[in-house]
Amino acid sequence: MTKKMYYDSAYLSQWETNIVETLEKEDGYYVILEETAFYPHGGGQPCDVGFIQGIPVLDVVSEADVVLHKLERMPDDSKVSCEIDWNRRFDHMQQHSGQHLLSAVCVDLYGMNTLSFHLGTDYCTIDVEASELSTSQLESIEREVNRQIYQNREILSYWVTETEVKSLNLVKQPKVTENIRIVEIKGIEYNACGGTHVSSTGEIGMIKLLKMEKQKGNIRIYFKSGYRALEEFNDSQRILGTLSAKFKTGKDEIIQRIEKWEQEQKQLQAELAILKEQNNEYVAEQLLNNQEGSLIAYRFEDKTLKDLQSLATKITAHRDDVMVLLATTAENKVVLARSNHSGHSCGAFFKEHLGKFNGKGGGSEVLAQAGFPTWEDAFAFYEFSSQNLK
Repeated sequence: MTKKMYYDSAYLSQWETNIVETLEKEDGYYVILEETAFYPHGGGQPCDVGFIQGIPVLDVVSEADVVLHKLERMPDDSKVSCEIDWNRRFDHMQQHSGQHLLSAVCVDLYGMNTLSFHLGTDYCTIDVEASELSTSQLESIEREVNRQIYQNREILSYWVTETEVKSLNLVKQPKVTENIRIVEIKGIEYNACGGTHVSSTGEIGMIKLLKMEKQKGNIRIYFKSGYRALEEFNDSQRILGTLSAKFKTGKDEIIQRIEKWEQEQKQLQAELAILKEQNNEYVAEQLLNNQEGSLIAYRFEDKTLKDLQSLATKITAHRDDVMVLLATTAENKVVLARSNHSGHSCGAFFKEHLGKFNGKGGGSEVLAQAGFPTWEDAFAFYEFSSQNLK
C-alpha cells in the first residue's frame, strides 16, 4: 500500500522516499514508491508529472491501494528523490477548486446541479442540469463566482465515517462507504472528492466563463480559472490590440468598423462577380473565334476551377459540336466539357485515364473536372487529353 501524501498536503512538491517494487509492463517501466505526492488520474483530474531521481515521470495511475509511476527508464538506486511539476499541479488545483465553487454557485443561483466535470489541457467544462441558460444568467453566475473568490473562503479537506457523512449537506452522496474524503468550501458547500485543491478561494485567482452550448439536453459551460483565465485575457487583449491597430479605431468601435468592412467586402465581391462574368463572356468569345477543329484547348495561369467550369459551359452553350479542354496552373486543375450533341462522355474519359497521371476527379457525360498533386501531372494529362480528343 502506497502512502498518498497528496491527501495530507497538495502543496508538497519535493521529497525523498524508497522504491518498494519495480514493474516492467508491455507499455513501459513502472515503480511503486513507499510514499508519493504524485496524484494519479481520477475524479476528472489528470495526473501529475515530474521527476523521480531525475528520470521523467510519464504517467501516474492508481491500482487498488498502490500508485504506479511510469518512467522513461528504471532508476539505478532504490532510495530516490522526487519532484512534481509544480506549475501543472497548481494549475490543476486552481481548475478543480474553481469547478467546485462554480458548481456551488450554479446550484445556489439557479438550482442547476453539475452532472460532469472535464479538466482539459486548454479549458475546463461542467455539464449542468438545465435545458436553457440565458446570457444574462451566465453573466450573473460569473459575477457571483468571482465575488465568492474575493471573499477568500477557506477550503478544507478531511476524512469522515459513513455515519458522519450523513450529517453533512453533500452536493452528491459518495459511492464508497469508507475512507470518505470531504472537500469543504467554508460557508459554501461540502463535496466528497479525492482531488487536489488550493487552501482558499482567493488562490483560485479568478474564473472566466468562456461560452455555453447544449449537450444531450443539458448545458455545457466552458471556463478557465487562475493563470489560465489571465492568459485568456492577455490573448484577447493582443487580438483586440491588433484589430484596433489594423482598423485604426478604438476598441469600443471595432465591432462597428468590422461590420462596415464586411458590407464593403460584400459589395466588392458582388462587383467582382459581375466583372468576372463579363470577362468570362469575352474569353469564351475569343476562344470560339480562334477555334480550329472540334476541340478547344487552352491553359490559364490565374483561373480557378469555378472559372474553368463557367467558361466551358458558356462555350458549349454556343456550339453544338464542340469539346472544351481547359487547365489552370493556379490550382492544378483540368476541366473537360462537351456540347449535348458531341459523342464523347467526359466523365468516362476521365475515369479511364486519370489514374495514370495521379489525378482525382470525375463528372457527368457533359462536364468533368479533376485535380492533380503537381502542375507537371496536370499538364501531362492535359497534353494527353488534347492529343487523344483531337
